[in-house]
Amino acid sequence: MAFKEVKAEELQFNPFTKIGKEWMLITAGTEEKYNTMTASWGGVGVIWGKDVVTAYIRPQRYTKEFVDANDTFTISFFPEGYKKALSLCGSVSGRDRDKISESGLTACFVDGAPAFEEASLVFVCKKMYHGDLFPENFDAPENDEKWYPEKDYHTMYIGEILKVLVKEG
Repeated sequence: MAFKEVKAEELQFNPFTKIGKEWMLITAGTEEKYNTMTASWGGVGVIWGKDVVTAYIRPQRYTKEFVDANDTFTISFFPEGYKKALSLCGSVSGRDRDKISESGLTACFVDGAPAFEEASLVFVCKKMYHGDLFPENFDAPENDEKWYPEKDYHTMYIGEILKVLVKEG
C-alpha cells in the first residue's frame, strides 16, 4: 500500500467538491467480509474537540449493516477516472453481486479497516455517534418531501478521524 499518513490540518481540499461532486466510498467490515457504498452526502469538521466526518446511510443499504457492526469505517476519495467504479458501487448491492471486484477496485486494510489501494485519500474513522433523521425534526419540510418520498430516513454517523492517508507519488 503506497500511502503516507498526514495530519488532518495539513489537508488542502474543497469538501464541497470532494464529497458532492467527486463522491466518496464509505466502507466497513473485516478482512473476511466487508462492503462499500458510494456517497455524495457528508461532511468534515470538528466536534467534541475531534476532527470528524459525518456520513449518512439509508436503512436499506447493505453497507449500513457493516458500519453498525464495526467500530471503524473508512472514507475513500479517488482521483479522476474512477467515476464509473464509484457509480457501480453506488447502484449495485453487495448483497447480490461482488460489486467490488466488478468495479476493478482493490481492497486493502488499515488497522483492520477496509479501504482501497486506488484511493488518493483515505480517512480511517472510529464511530463516535449515530442517530436517525426524523420527519418531525425537519425545519424545512420541503426537504422531507423531496428527499424522503419512501420515508427511508438516513442514519447519520459521526466518526472521529483516526488516520488520514494520502497516496504517495
